[in-house]
Amino acid sequence: MSTVATDRRPGVVVSSDAIGQVTRLTATGLLDATTYLLLRDSIIKAALDDPRAVIVDVSDLLVPQESALAVFTSARWHVERWPEVPILLVCDDPYGRDAVARNGVTRYIPVYATIESACNALALVRSRPGRRRARVELPAHVTSLRRSRQFVAESLNGWSMPAWIPVAKIVVTTFVENVLAHTDGEAKVRIETDGLTVTVAVEDTSHSLANIREPAEVTNAPTGLGILNVLCRMWGNSPMPSGKTVWAVIGPENRL
Repeated sequence: MSTVATDRRPGVVVSSDAIGQVTRLTATGLLDATTYLLLRDSIIKAALDDPRAVIVDVSDLLVPQESALAVFTSARWHVERWPEVPILLVCDDPYGRDAVARNGVTRYIPVYATIESACNALALVRSRPGRRRARVELPAHVTSLRRSRQFVAESLNGWSMPAWIPVAKIVVTTFVENVLAHTDGEAKVRIETDGLTVTVAVEDTSHSLANIREPAEVTNAPTGLGILNVLCRMWGNSPMPSGKTVWAVIGPENRL
């Protein structure tokens, strides 16, 4: 990684491959204000596929302004609560590693000189319990509301977790309703469990993040996304190059 732009190649190119259960991203080109979000969202997308970890090789990344290195802590912030996939950096240039450390990135994300040393560090980290997951793509049609509820019920019954079904149905209905109301594309619904919690996530093609808006008239009854604050342990947005994923984690304390 160079912190001085000697070759102003346009844009950032992020390629991906797998090393066992680890996703390796290789970022090349120029990191600046115009490419910051593309790199951040590419890292987030890789983490949402739930590999053991995401290793980002930045050895050939050009970074004229060191403040742009905050892209890595921003990506880590987005995946810290869910799906909790660790992110590691690799940079074969000692000056580049110094820049990463100097800008505070290593307080949250370790940086290594080689892919091998990053993988060796992961070998010392206890693996998370395996997750079970299911996915379905639903068309931009009102019938997808019913189908999404059927999908989560079938999945949770198959995993012998029927107590989570009532809340999961409310969550997926809220998410799919938002997709139908604000986009023209399909909803990609995902449900997963680690045996202790259940996560419902819906991907769409809109880059506008889901937010709770104050109603025109104040009432005591939560509506729309406000329901998630009442029914779920936590929820959030994960921006991606193609749009976003909105997710909610349901704990045992949230079962109805």
